[in-house]
Order: sequence, then structure tokens, then C-alpha cells
Amino acid sequence: MNDKSMISGYTELVGLMAYPIRHSNSPAMQNEAFRRAGIDCVQLAFEVDNSTLKDAVQGIRALKLRGSNVSMPNKTVVGQYLDKLSPEAELIGSVNTIVNDNGILTGYCTDGIGYMASLNDKGIDIRGKKITVVGAGGAATAIQIQAALDGVAEISIFNVKDKFFEVGEETVCKINSKTSCRAAIYDLADHEALRREIADSFLLANATGLGMKPYEGITWLPDISYLRPELIVTDTVYAPRMTKFLEMAKEAGCRYMNGHGMMLFQGAAAFKLWTGREMDIEHMKEWLGGIMENG
Repeated sequence: MNDKSMISGYTELVGLMAYPIRHSNSPAMQNEAFRRAGIDCVQLAFEVDNSTLKDAVQGIRALKLRGSNVSMPNKTVVGQYLDKLSPEAELIGSVNTIVNDNGILTGYCTDGIGYMASLNDKGIDIRGKKITVVGAGGAATAIQIQAALDGVAEISIFNVKDKFFEVGEETVCKINSKTSCRAAIYDLADHEALRREIADSFLLANATGLGMKPYEGITWLPDISYLRPELIVTDTVYAPRMTKFLEMAKEAGCRYMNGHGMMLFQGAAAFKLWTGREMDIEHMKEWLGGIMENG
């Protein structure tokens, strides 16, 4: 149904608004899911940053798109242009999925749900354990708050002293006041604290954009000595499949995973919001495996 040759005047459209975004596998994944389910809908990627985001959101209404995904750098700012936010999007302060119901735009955040589901899918249970997460932007915040809600015992957050550091401080306050998890934030430049917090963590997550275009080959991790074989290492970046961060984890003997699982499961949640249908996860795993092998 989602064959380009079959597009008609009845075909619905969902967007993906971010910058940069041409590297994303999300449109291919969603379009295969639409095809598999026999749903007459397509997803297209649009390079939209903060300077054009307001106009782009107005375009969702004007062109009657079914909705859109939202990624960096728009996740934490798009909420102001929407009519409503879901409870988790409001708590996290980030939106990655917009649903258009007859001109009423509602923002949702499926990132944290997708991340936790990707761990569970690999048999990784972080409940009751300590994790360290680097990053304080939209995806990072979603992961941190969802992890806290799902029963993680302790979260150490690291970020550079930029505008997102204050967001991280707010996240710490939310976690400490509204969950049973304990959270703290540190300056990423404090390598002594970074080494100490990683040393007794069960899992280390990169939730920054370092490693993806245009930052390929870059990581915030000073050197491999910060890692140990027992540590589980995850990256939200999925293009490229092996970032510098994951290459270091592999060399250290760590179990590691890139962002493909998170992309799949957060995408499945968005798919259901747009269509009311469940994504065929097992089919999409097999299909995504082919995509990863070929590019």
C-alpha cells in the first residue's frame, strides 16, 4: 500500500522534522511498517531547525498531515507551538511525536519508553541499579525520567556547562522529588567525577549527538580506561552503527548496543499514536537487520 507508485490523493502524510536528518532510517522504517500493515500513509523527512520550526508546525495543520516525528534540535522547543502535551511529554519537557486530530496538535514523548523497551528486548534489566547518562537534551531527559519512573535506583547525569546543564538540574529535581530514584548532575569536564560515577554504574549511556553527522569520530569519553568489561554501554546514535564511543566499548570488552533498538521501539509507539495499530515488531527487526547490513 505504501509503494511510491501507489500514492494517491487519499494517501496521508506524516513528517520527520529535524536538522540534520537526511541520514535518518526513521522514514524507511515507518514506511515499511505502513506497507506491512496495509495503511495508506507515508513519512517524509524535512530539514527543520529552531528558526523554521514554528512555520513547519503551522504547516502540519494547514496541510492536514496526520502528524510528525520531531528530533534534534527541536524536541525541547516544539511544545510551545502545540495545543496540548501528554503527561509524560509535559514532565520530560520534550516532544518527539506530534499527532494531528482535526487541527488539534498534541505532543508526545516516546523516547524514554523506546529506550527502556530496547533494553528489555535484549534481556537487560536496570531496575534497582545505578546508571550514568551523558547528555541533558530531549532524548537524554526522556531516558533519565523514564528510567527513574521504571525503578532505576540511582542516576548520575553528566553534561557540559551549556544551556542544557540547567535542564539537567531541573531533571534532577523532578526525579528526586517525584520518584524513589536518586539523581545528581555533574560537569562533564570533571573527569575525576566521571571516572568515579562510571566505576560503580551498571550501565553507561551516551545520549548526546556526538558520534553522528556532523560529529562522526568524536566522543566525550577521555579514554578506554574509564570502561570495564562488566559495564553495559549504550548509544542513542544509530547512524553510523559504530560510533567512536561504541568502538571504545567494544575494545574494552563491554556489552554494547547502538540506537537502532531505541529507534524501533519509540517508532512503534509513534506508529500506534498515528494509526491506532500495533507495529509488527518481529518483522521490523528482521527488516531493520537487512537495512543495517546494507548500510
